[in-house]
Amino acid sequence: MSSQAEVPELAVLADPTRARIVQLIVAAPDGRALVGQLAERLSLRQPTVSHHVAALLAAGIVIREPEGRRVWYSLHPDRKPRVTAFLGEAAEPAEEPDWSRVVDDLAARYRGTFNRETVARYVADSRDHLAASGPAPLIASRTAMFAAARLDDLRRAGHPGAKTPAVLFVCVQNAGRSQLAAGILRQLAGDRVIVRTAGSAPAGNVRPAIVAALDEIGVAIGAEFPKPLTDDTVRAADVVVTMGCGDACPVYPGRRYLDWDLEDPVDKPLETVRRIRDDIDARVRVLLSELFTSASGETFQNR
Repeated sequence: MSSQAEVPELAVLADPTRARIVQLIVAAPDGRALVGQLAERLSLRQPTVSHHVAALLAAGIVIREPEGRRVWYSLHPDRKPRVTAFLGEAAEPAEEPDWSRVVDDLAARYRGTFNRETVARYVADSRDHLAASGPAPLIASRTAMFAAARLDDLRRAGHPGAKTPAVLFVCVQNAGRSQLAAGILRQLAGDRVIVRTAGSAPAGNVRPAIVAALDEIGVAIGAEFPKPLTDDTVRAADVVVTMGCGDACPVYPGRRYLDWDLEDPVDKPLETVRRIRDDIDARVRVLLSELFTSASGETFQNR
């Protein structure tokens, strides 16, 4: 039997404008939106959208996430299964991706290194990996990025003399700890280090609190998104840093493995996420110094 608390929720969503607002929030790239963005998409005045968002907030359907002068709204995680079931999945109808074009463009990028058949195989496999746990957002662009990273790793594995160190950060959802570490290392190292991330059970998007915590220290998350853990990603890494993913990561000889015991930032307040971020920052700085301290020419992963 339904509880009394569920009745207002359905009543609020019965309003078509409010239902559409929730659909747009769910369909947003990182699962959150600003009132101004919603107003533009709906061709409504901001005060009108603010009124509807306030009703959704009062019903506990969305949550409010202030970031400086901006306020983001996202679907309350406890409401997501019920709300998506009630509204259906067709929030943003889209054409079937043009997979042939994705393959053609990547084949042109890797011409002289990989033939089109190899590129097509990696595109198909990357798409299947990303869609394994259900409908994946931005599936075509994310597939192209994931396939390109894997092809880069495959090319690098074929040239063992290339000594730009590669670091792989692995956590469970690839939406929190590993993204914090990767963002900080990219910021500090630039192109001196190849940085990869993966998850043993990847989420749909990087969590908003992670994006906010990185933005506070001048680190942009860019187009990063959770990715599944694959054998070829591990093979291409010189250092593999695991964070709470247990035995999910395969072990290959010749790599350095580190296990960082870190608190999971999932559903934690921003203040806690900041503390986790700063802990990771200190560890990343030590790792970076270790990558480049050898003056003897000895490979760092075997030290």
